[in-house]
Amino acid sequence: MSPLVSPHGSPELRALLLEGAVLDAERQRAQRLPQVRVSSRERGDLIMLGIGGFTPLAGFMDEANWRGVCDRMQMADGLFWPIPITLSVDEATAAAIPPGGEIALTDPDDGHLLATMCVTEQYRIDKAHECRAVYRTTDAAHPGVKMVLEQPAVNLAGPVKVLSQGGYPEKYGALYMTPAQTRALFREKGWSRVAAFQTRNPMHRSHEYLAKCAIEVCDGVLVHSLLGALKPGDIPADVRTRAIAALAKDYFVPSTIVQAGYPLDMRYAGPREALLHALFRQNYGCSHQIVGRDHAGVGSYYGPFDAHRIFDEIPADALQTQPLRFDVTFWCYKCGGMASGRTCPHTDAERLQVSGTQLRKWLSEGQPVPAEFSRPEVLEVLRAYYAELDAGASAAAGSR
Repeated sequence: MSPLVSPHGSPELRALLLEGAVLDAERQRAQRLPQVRVSSRERGDLIMLGIGGFTPLAGFMDEANWRGVCDRMQMADGLFWPIPITLSVDEATAAAIPPGGEIALTDPDDGHLLATMCVTEQYRIDKAHECRAVYRTTDAAHPGVKMVLEQPAVNLAGPVKVLSQGGYPEKYGALYMTPAQTRALFREKGWSRVAAFQTRNPMHRSHEYLAKCAIEVCDGVLVHSLLGALKPGDIPADVRTRAIAALAKDYFVPSTIVQAGYPLDMRYAGPREALLHALFRQNYGCSHQIVGRDHAGVGSYYGPFDAHRIFDEIPADALQTQPLRFDVTFWCYKCGGMASGRTCPHTDAERLQVSGTQLRKWLSEGQPVPAEFSRPEVLEVLRAYYAELDAGASAAAGSR
């Protein structure tokens, strides 16, 4: 059996989550430390540090690494990294932390302990510079830019000891898998060539087509769903995963597909986020990543295939996980099946292409959706979700 790809920048996963008696002792010690409540995005980053998803990082980046990642997609020691992993606090909180001081990091929702951190450096960043470098825009309407611009003024750097997985195992059960778990599963299945399919949406027939094309050249596909925060209007993780499970049950060979979730929030950083996705999929054991149209994009900030081209702009040895690049896909009535811009010679008039806005309108209004766009099992899950949304909205309106 061929081996799986190595973790990024390391022969072994670097998981910072403590266990057993060491975890118990650190939790007791954390109770006595100054507490800092992190943001939702920082919580996801912390959990990924804990489970080894961000191997080989030991904590949050210092200024030299922040600048190197922004400017060159490279840390100070030369390690490839496409997006800064940082932690921010306000000026008053920063001023109260002495050099080398320790703090406890807590959950933004319920305040429970997530990690301890030794603060080795404090620094201010040029937020506009980070936005231009990572997001290619400083427009505050971009959700990722908005997130950076709203960060507190001071970044804290230093190693962390992670104490919790933020409730993800309890909430999502077997769907939530760590890199160690996916690697063990791939080995059990005898897989070495594994394609990751990134999704923050339910899988419709175009997505099904991409995954099946990948299975033709790989041992299997990991349908890897984002479980963290999204922008308003996106489908919640629990609904999305039910829809994907329904699709997988009836339309995939069971031995070729694994569905799992990971704890990050979306950054909507387009090409740079495509690289980050490939990097942590390498840690999860994936040799390939499906990169479709406008991967991790939002609005019209990126060209439809910028996320394809960026893989040609990085050093050949930057990542072991390689892109499987696909053109826009659709149902072509003239071809009589699923096709892409590379395989179909026909015009848009022969193609079924449905926008997310149009689909949501059809579903919320109970209108029919073409079978060529989505499997009925997926639509059944989505219709129930939108009906529940509408009922809730009507009840709220009636109470006013």
